[in-house]
Amino acid sequence: MANHQSAKKRIRQIEKRKLHNKYYAKTARNAIKKLRNTTEKSEAEALYPKVTSMIDKLAKKNIIHKNNAANLKSSLAKHINKMA
Repeated sequence: MANHQSAKKRIRQIEKRKLHNKYYAKTARNAIKKLRNTTEKSEAEALYPKVTSMIDKLAKKNIIHKNNAANLKSSLAKHINKMA
C-alpha cells in the first residue's frame, strides 16, 4: 500500500484514467465491429470516417499504438473496397 500522499493521489488518478480509457477503447471496438458486420457498401462508407476518427483519437492519446491504428484503418478500408 502507498505510504505517501502523492502516491495515494497517483493511484486515484490512474484508476480514473484507466476507466476513462477503457470506455473510449470499448466504444471504438464496437464501432469497428459494426463497420465490419455491415453488408451495404454505402452504409460502410458513411461509417468509415467516424470510425477512423475514433481510432486516430485513441492513437493520439496513446490508448492504442499508432501502428495498430494505421493497421486497423488500412484493414477497414480494404474491407470496404472489397464490397460489391
